[in-house]
This record gives sequence, structure tokens and C-alpha cells, in this order.
Amino acid sequence: MAAMSEQTVDYEQAEALGISHEAYDEVLDIVGRIPTVDELSTLMAMWESNGRQQSLYAWLRGQHHEVHRDDYLYTGEADHRAIKEPKVRECAEIGAKLCKGLALPRQKSTLQTGRLLYMVGNVSTEFADSEYARRCLHLVGEAMATSGKEEERKYIELILDAMENSGLLEHTAAVAEGGLFCSLLAMTAPCGFDILTPREVRLDAFLFGEEQGRYLTVVDEKHDDSFLMKLGEARLNCCFLGRTTKNRLLVDGFDMGATSSYVSP
Repeated sequence: MAAMSEQTVDYEQAEALGISHEAYDEVLDIVGRIPTVDELSTLMAMWESNGRQQSLYAWLRGQHHEVHRDDYLYTGEADHRAIKEPKVRECAEIGAKLCKGLALPRQKSTLQTGRLLYMVGNVSTEFADSEYARRCLHLVGEAMATSGKEEERKYIELILDAMENSGLLEHTAAVAEGGLFCSLLAMTAPCGFDILTPREVRLDAFLFGEEQGRYLTVVDEKHDDSFLMKLGEARLNCCFLGRTTKNRLLVDGFDMGATSSYVSP
């Protein structure tokens, strides 16, 4: 039995066991090599017990981090695969450039550190029609069709307004010019944020895409369960981002610097 537990499991064997390539790749990255039967069984059992609602990485971190693929992706002529995806370090430079151009004001906020940050709405892979694309990639994206989205936006705003009025939310803000990165900075400054990004989406699309219909929220941990329950009742998707910090910006563990260096004096 011990020998069996030490036997490694490759792609074909995993597929024969009904394990998807995506799930196997996550296990491969976590273990750092081809996993043994015991390792694969243990990690997959953990994932199954979570109902596959989160990525395995997120489960192991103990974070709420649901990712729902968007069903209205960009359909223009630009081929995203031909554009090199920046690393986190490069995204720090992109974020600084975009924020400087937007001249985000310093704010006197009562926001405290350690507050939970969520994005409500669908995770989008769109970035070709954004400030990032225009100023950093020198692309002119074809505007996405927004017909049929207005009612969806109004519905999300209605639900979030009701939760804010009832005290479940401290702050809300739409993802706007400069994408999630700049919008999150504007909402949390002079605090900052420590966030994780979903592996299923390009880093630049997630941080700098400006597709409408997505909203940032700040939640006190004591209201977390009620907030998620209300979102579930309203059938709204959400993605856990991370927490507010004290004048620091961190993305996937990389320290991007002080919040004060990104906003105008």
C-alpha cells in the first residue's frame, strides 16, 4: 500500500481518473513536481469538499475567491494572444503611469486597515478598449456593445445601495477609468490594498480593463457572511480581492510601493 501511495500520476493517468487538465496543473504547481497518488488524492479531496466554487490555490489560502467567466468577452479585431502579458513588476509601472494621468486626489477617509475587498459582477478579460490599451499599448480598441447591460448595472447598483444603506458595506465604487487598479486606489486611499488576482484571467486585463458593470466594495469582516448571503440571494457574482492596508499596494504578494506615491499631492 505504501508503494502505491508513492506512485506518481501523470497527465494521462489523471485524465483517466476524471481529473481535468486545469485541476491537475494547479496540483502540479502546488507540489512542484509530478504528484504522487496520495498527494493528488488529498488535494483533490480538499477541492471536492469545497464544491469547486474556488480555485484550489484560493482554497488553500483560505480565501473567498470565486471566479466566474464573463459571457460577453471582447469580439473586436485585436488578438489578445499577440500582446505580451506583463508581469506584476511591470504592472506597478503601468499603474503609476495611469494614476498619474488620472490625477487621483488624496482623500480624507475613515477607512480602516484589514477591511475586506470584493469585486461584484463578472470577471472580464477585456482590455483593448481602455486607458491602458491606448496609453501603454498604443491600441485603439473597438468599443464593446453595451446594449442590454444598462438594466444589469442598475440592478447591481440597487442591491449594493441597499446593502450600504443597511450598514453591510462601508464603501462602493464602479470600476471605471484606469480599471480595477486605479478605481481601487481611488476608493481606498490614503489606505492601500493587498489583493490576489485570478489565474484564469490575464493580469493586465484584470487590473486595467475598464468593462462596465463591475463594482468594488469594502466590507467589515463581521458583515462578511451576511454580505455574501445577500449577494447569493440576489444571484450576483463576486470575486474576493483581498484587504485594505496601511499606505501600501500589494498585488499577488509583490509590493508596488506606498499609496502616497500614486496619488497627487
